[in-house]
Amino acid sequence: MSDVTGHSGRDGRSGSPTDRLAQDVADVVREEIRDVRGQLTEAARPAGLGIALLATAGGCLVLGAGAASTTILRLLESFLPRRLASAGLTAGYLATAVVLGGMGLEQLRAAGGSSARLADEVRDMVSATASRVVPAGTDAARDEWGR
Repeated sequence: MSDVTGHSGRDGRSGSPTDRLAQDVADVVREEIRDVRGQLTEAARPAGLGIALLATAGGCLVLGAGAASTTILRLLESFLPRRLASAGLTAGYLATAVVLGGMGLEQLRAAGGSSARLADEVRDMVSATASRVVPAGTDAARDEWGR
């Protein structure tokens, strides 16, 4: 075939030089997209495996923390009544959560901006919840000790 000038294109395609140029650019872009897609696929495989391994490690961490908690509880039960050991361990966890949570909120406040506002909102929500839960927990503990 021949183009407008009567000449055949390099690869047998006909059309104006502009059409051939547009077609060549489109072919190059398609090839580059295929190459990038292949590279991303190859890069994602190890990342996917890494994410799966990290998630499994997190699950093992949770199981390990549970096992450690059970071990501590059994140790406390060896010289304390079962309920007192459970209450003591729970109080220890709650105290640790309060201290670490407070430190986290201080870090958010120090960051400023929206982080500081978030810290204030979380503090207010925790305070409101604690003001309802602590009296109920105190009443339940008094009832239990009264038995």
